[in-house]
Amino acid sequence: MKNKQQHYKNQAETIIKNLEKRHMAGSYFPSAKEAGDFLMSEIKEGSSVGVGGTQTLEEMGIKEALPKREDLTLYLRKPNQTYADMEELYIKSFSADYYLMSTNAITLNGELFNIDGLGNRTAALIYGPKKVFVVCGINKVCPDLDSAISRARNTAAPENCIRLEKNTPCSKTGKCIDCMSEDTICSQFVYTRHSAIPGRIHVILIGESLGY
Repeated sequence: MKNKQQHYKNQAETIIKNLEKRHMAGSYFPSAKEAGDFLMSEIKEGSSVGVGGTQTLEEMGIKEALPKREDLTLYLRKPNQTYADMEELYIKSFSADYYLMSTNAITLNGELFNIDGLGNRTAALIYGPKKVFVVCGINKVCPDLDSAISRARNTAAPENCIRLEKNTPCSKTGKCIDCMSEDTICSQFVYTRHSAIPGRIHVILIGESLGY
């Protein structure tokens, strides 16, 4: 375990150096608990917070912890909301002080790759919220862009389709076939190689397997 943690730390340090070259910030924490404590401390009193669809933040307990902060204005999806309600939340999220999300894959070169269905999550990553925190388990680290794209299409998308009970080929076979299914969640493919606003995107890397 000690050797694994050192390996994860080495990978994270490489990624953080490359993120800085791309005008993005990065931090590394060995555990989800430490990462969660840091994230919650960074969200200042009286702020507004939007949250993208993310299993990672669910597993970390962040989605449960945020509503306990009575000092925050939250744009957080709730069960059984109508599309109109969700759309209103998405629009408000674009002007939030903070936006919290994960990523489908990150390369050792500091590149992010994401697949999105509606596009609200990737839209907020690209433009709008003043600060974007991207929380990422070590399982999402890929050696290069090609492997990051493959991971997003063949690991993240099929697992998310199963979670969302989507009737897509990948949810049955575990492999992307570039489908045009009515249930596809693969509408937007977004490659983030640089931040026009230095430090706006802050990647939090965690030495644990989290999310899809």
